[in-house]
Amino acid sequence: MNTRATNPINAADGAFELKGSRFSLSVIRLHDFNLDAIDAQLTSTIARAPGFLNNAPVVIDVSELDEVFAQNLEGLIELLRQHHLLPVGMHGHAQAWQTQARSLGLPLMSQGGTPMPPSRTGSSAPPVAPSSPPSAHAQIVERPVRSGQQIYAKNRDLVVLGAVSPGAEIIADGSIHVYGALRGRALAGACGDEAARIFCQSMEAELLSIAGCYRLFEQADPLYHGCPAHAHLKEERLIVDPL
Repeated sequence: MNTRATNPINAADGAFELKGSRFSLSVIRLHDFNLDAIDAQLTSTIARAPGFLNNAPVVIDVSELDEVFAQNLEGLIELLRQHHLLPVGMHGHAQAWQTQARSLGLPLMSQGGTPMPPSRTGSSAPPVAPSSPPSAHAQIVERPVRSGQQIYAKNRDLVVLGAVSPGAEIIADGSIHVYGALRGRALAGACGDEAARIFCQSMEAELLSIAGCYRLFEQADPLYHGCPAHAHLKEERLIVDPL
């Protein structure tokens, strides 16, 4: 006779609780459905930021694509998985895309990143709880952030008084301020705050991200490289402007 040990459960609490939450997800917005071109671009992108996208959950945005490509959605999902990306949803309002996504067990996502409610009458998606409000006090780092280090400011801004070295990573749920050269990776709005910004005295970053929208830097941009600059979101695009 097989037996299984169980932990006592408070009857009032139950085995689990269902909560709304807000997670930051990367979105791969397709402008063209050419699997060879997508494969080549993914290879190039991941090579420039090894590890950053490893096993990253992504939402596939097909809102710009014609419905004729919907039958090839399974091939796209397989391609993403070959690059160690994990498709967790699809965004697109065309019926053919939605039908194909449902047949493959891929949830449909709204523009805000939450699951779309089922089409049957009377059903609705659970409300999404807002992320925790940021702390009034920023986390201050008084020393340089060296290669291989990672610093995370939870529910607050992050202020680095020195430089951020190549290979270092700084993360904040709020905005990021670097009073030195930013040469590593900076990820602001980590819990989905699209109003977060990144400021630095010398923009030399490898990668910037705000609320899951990221930008890799293949080469220096003479407009702001080595100059004071700040990054922000504008119409779902990450923009860098000189200060």
